[in-house]
Amino acid sequence: MSSEDAATTGRAAEAARGGGVRVRPARAGDRDFILSLVPRLVEFGPPRWHDPARMSARDSEAIAEALASESPEIAVFVAEDGAGNGLGFIHLNTAADYFTREKHGHVSDIVVARGGEGRGVGRVLMLAGEEWARSRGYKLIALGAFSENRRARRLYEQLGYEEDIVRYVKELG
Repeated sequence: MSSEDAATTGRAAEAARGGGVRVRPARAGDRDFILSLVPRLVEFGPPRWHDPARMSARDSEAIAEALASESPEIAVFVAEDGAGNGLGFIHLNTAADYFTREKHGHVSDIVVARGGEGRGVGRVLMLAGEEWARSRGYKLIALGAFSENRRARRLYEQLGYEEDIVRYVKELG
């Protein structure tokens, strides 16, 4: 674990104190747990033009690649309870702003296991993501959310995230 990862997980752990949730960098042994959560990414009901099976397959591929990566511009953190039971994960990477070309943190995926719902796991994972981005010297962290994923969007807004670009889609069939 790098000193940046240690600082990130330490601050996230402080934020979770009292909730029994800790965050740490993902390890090779977490792969099956993390990939088992991928179907949760489509439970909210994606738009009709997105095939949930195809979405899950692509997400699994991207997350598996991130877990195998040694790039400092990619990170995966796992939330767990005091007994070491997995509660969720966050997958982060470095992106560049289209207009300024400035690098920033990007939340590629965040998933809370059913057993972690209502325990502040999503919040703690987001705080860990923010600390990771901050430790890399980024001024911003961004993420995308489907419009129907209202629960997640509420959390992001509670954490101070604001809408930036709104994407419109029209089926041409």
